[in-house]
Amino acid sequence: MAVILPYAVTVCGFAELADYCSAGVSHVLSILDPGSPIPEELALFSEHRRLELRFHDIVADQPGMQPPGPEHICRLQALGRDLTAARSADRHLLIHCHAGFSRSPAVVALLLAQAQPSLAAERLAVEVLRIRPNAWPNLRIMELGDSVLHRRGELVEAASWIYRYRLEHEPGLADMIAENGRAREVQAGRRLEGSADFRQRLGHFRRELRTYGVGL
Repeated sequence: MAVILPYAVTVCGFAELADYCSAGVSHVLSILDPGSPIPEELALFSEHRRLELRFHDIVADQPGMQPPGPEHICRLQALGRDLTAARSADRHLLIHCHAGFSRSPAVVALLLAQAQPSLAAERLAVEVLRIRPNAWPNLRIMELGDSVLHRRGELVEAASWIYRYRLEHEPGLADMIAENGRAREVQAGRRLEGSADFRQRLGHFRRELRTYGVGL
């Protein structure tokens, strides 16, 4: 398997943190809601470097809530540069948010895009799913990543492939996502089917999934 990142990456939610206390984690990225406490499980980890970002898991502005912004993307870029430049051979980044479902996988996508600027959207989507099979990346983070990294919509396209894949395997997921104010993510996944080359690209995407052993 081709190496995309020069360091190991793990994604999890609060409920899984204790499982990685002895996993050789060298760096932790904590993505927390503003005002929420730092998970106690992090105190059980061996010595590590930690970056904390605080914003809500939303894809549109909502009163009283902090959305992800360009400043968060810039700090993620700095983390990616530091990890790539580090000399240690055992770099292991653990990324966690509250559930490990939305914000963390979106961050993984940004780090992948930063490390491999020519990575195609379908391959990027497959790699995110390989790292976190239940990923549903936050669309606003992906849009910000496209803007800051100058990816011309490729991160949003990668997210759309992930959405479509999840919806194909879990039809009931669409209603749950929409009820949480994120209907435009569902729409993005379904919009792929309107492209002229959809069938060809879908075949390629499915071959990539098989090649890298991704499946729910």
